[in-house]
Amino acid sequence: MELTLVGIGTGNPGHLTLQAVEAIRAADILLIPDKGEDKQELADLRRSIAAGCVGKDDARLVTFPMPGRDPGVPDYKRRVQLWHDAIAQAWLDALAPFAGVRKVALLVWGDPALFDSTLRIAERIAKARPLDLKVVPGLTSLQVLAASHAIPLNRLAQPFLVTTGRHLRTHGWPAGIDTLVVMLDGESSFSTLDPAGISIWWGAYVGMEGEILDHGPLSEAGPRITRARAEARARRGWIMDIYLLRREGSGASAP
Repeated sequence: MELTLVGIGTGNPGHLTLQAVEAIRAADILLIPDKGEDKQELADLRRSIAAGCVGKDDARLVTFPMPGRDPGVPDYKRRVQLWHDAIAQAWLDALAPFAGVRKVALLVWGDPALFDSTLRIAERIAKARPLDLKVVPGLTSLQVLAASHAIPLNRLAQPFLVTTGRHLRTHGWPAGIDTLVVMLDGESSFSTLDPAGISIWWGAYVGMEGEILDHGPLSEAGPRITRARAEARARRGWIMDIYLLRREGSGASAP
């Protein structure tokens, strides 16, 4: 079986590359994860993207229920590993009726290589059956956030660090870095920082219909963002957001 992980950007059909369109059209089966009623919009967006490439060929679309993490497992990494095991089994169960299918594609939000575990899950599939794994890169939320705010991700000749909300809460601001991009943050972890000298550029649903943006000094924008985030989640039932934090440093150039 050939399994192609297709990066689809942030839900905007305009984010698809020509390579992604070709991969979707070439697939015999398109796997669509179903994350439940609250996140039905995510499955619908994938179906819409698929329909834009192959028409309303519902026979190609195979939906599978997306397992959730077990909150009863206290160790974070072990909890995630078990979750990935369950997702891999869900893929196998969904494909079981299609033993003769040669080309399968899975539409991956953003890019499969950046803070996404689809490649690790695919490795589990490869242990269960022969697998030819291919990856089609996609636009990431980092790029779309920077484009939406019309800013560069890094200062002149300076590095930046991509991290998660959990790491920011646990370890604080890393030494020697002036710019952080924070992903997978469900708890507004920027609120744990001393806001003095820090600016934030935040976006929810970046690149999608209903995109929400805010930026400014963290002391002022932070409370606004926390409120906007809660309201957006309540309204749509789900949220995907990302933000860039920049700390003023001696001799640093303007963004």
